[in-house]
Amino acid sequence: MNVAFLFPGQGSQVPGMLHALPDHPSIARTLDEVSEALGENVVELDSPEALRSTVSVQLALLASGVAVARALVAEGVEPEAVAGMSAGAYAAAVTAGVLNLADGVRLMKQRAERMMELYPKGYGLAAIVGLTEKQVSALVEEAYTAQNPVYVGNINAPRQIVIAGSYEGMDKVLKAARKRGARKAVHLDVSEPSHCPLLQPVADTLTKSLQALHLHEPKLIYVANVTGRALRTEEAISEDLAINIAHGVRWYDATTVLTELGCRLFLEMPPGHVLTELGRETFSGVRTLAVGETSFAHALLVAAKGKLQKPT
Repeated sequence: MNVAFLFPGQGSQVPGMLHALPDHPSIARTLDEVSEALGENVVELDSPEALRSTVSVQLALLASGVAVARALVAEGVEPEAVAGMSAGAYAAAVTAGVLNLADGVRLMKQRAERMMELYPKGYGLAAIVGLTEKQVSALVEEAYTAQNPVYVGNINAPRQIVIAGSYEGMDKVLKAARKRGARKAVHLDVSEPSHCPLLQPVADTLTKSLQALHLHEPKLIYVANVTGRALRTEEAISEDLAINIAHGVRWYDATTVLTELGCRLFLEMPPGHVLTELGRETFSGVRTLAVGETSFAHALLVAAKGKLQKPT
């Protein structure tokens, strides 16, 4: 059974997430490596106060995802492919060997800081469940104005769509979605309008930064955010890392590609469980497990046996 490692994005963070990681030498070494690249102790970034900052959130997610992925690999779990949601794409690229961790830390910090500079308030994300991409796109088109822009962002599942933009623009879409029969239409706890053209300046900055780095040929298949396709070159992965912040994430397409590659076990790195739930709901032939929701030993057992058991 082929294994895919999934890396969650912003919104999955929880206080204490780094303190709750398993006691494993690979995890300890990774946290030390991140701290050295940052010039501060990364473990201090998971307090409730620290996690109010997009910078702390994204750095903590990077540290957590890479650390646990390395620990799994050290214990003999060999993934066929990796995929990361939004900020999680950087942990996926590090795990695939394209980026070294220190460069990943610097890029992640730059990405988050630039996002906060552009839109300190009044913008964000919202989720609509129960309507199709076509239906949501029509509602977005009706609501959009230059003063209150709103865009279709992530396609997480056929009927789970994320929109991005101004609060006023999103409110119009959410209200219309409820009238159209959406089961859920709510704002998300993300304070920037990720994955839409409003963040093109961030993509431009990251493109320049990535072009200045020495990247490596991927050791694993990396599935892209923007196209949802399997990428096998450092050039293609670099482009996806740079521009995904200004484009919608085709997560449903990406996970479909993982199944086409033969992946039948999705392991989601801590602290997330949303990607696990999406996989469970969408693909009946795929077993999913959120590593942070069970013991590390149980996750290893699942990977070794190729079957999902209830967490203990």
